[in-house]
Amino acid sequence: MRVVIAEDSALLRDGLAQLLELRGVEVAAAVGDAETLLAAVAEHAPDVAVVDIRLPPTQTDEGVRAAVRLRTERPGMGVLLFSQYVETAHAAQLLANPAGFGYLLKERVADIGEFVDALERIKAGGTALDPEVVAQLFGASRRTTALDTLTPRERQVLSLMAEGRTNHAVATALTVSERAVEKHVANIFTKLGLPPSDTGHRRVLAVLRYLESTA
Repeated sequence: MRVVIAEDSALLRDGLAQLLELRGVEVAAAVGDAETLLAAVAEHAPDVAVVDIRLPPTQTDEGVRAAVRLRTERPGMGVLLFSQYVETAHAAQLLANPAGFGYLLKERVADIGEFVDALERIKAGGTALDPEVVAQLFGASRRTTALDTLTPRERQVLSLMAEGRTNHAVATALTVSERAVEKHVANIFTKLGLPPSDTGHRRVLAVLRYLESTA
């Protein structure tokens, strides 16, 4: 797997690059601003771009705007926002297609193995969302939606699905059987009006519906 990193802190940038390389991840470039990020992506065509939200020169939203551009111009490439902040203004746009997207908070990533697992999931077209990010996005809206018909347990299951977890991982997190999770997921699909289809995208659509309601 080849990645490009955009992080303005040289210490964190170099440290992350070294840790990833020790895990067998090829770091094609590690840069400190959005403009150089875009150039590095064009040159190296990475599988995933790891992007800090706040980059020079203004340290406001250069990183997230670059992420939006990359998601538009390179839909087949994964993007992982890696930041100290939960940025809700661009969340809906970035998650219009949640496949191959992640959002992790720096202070909550304690294990490099989990970080690499998240990158692998994103590369494969999955999602990797920090629970705190999901919680803040979920609390950002008060609109009444079909989500209001979900039971508390079904909301827990959908929240964990939004983090990119499989049914097995959801069952482990909730200490229930995988069969119980399957029943909850089936109920979620029904309540959100997502009938069976040949495309198999109901899971992604359910997560998207969940995240759209928080925009």
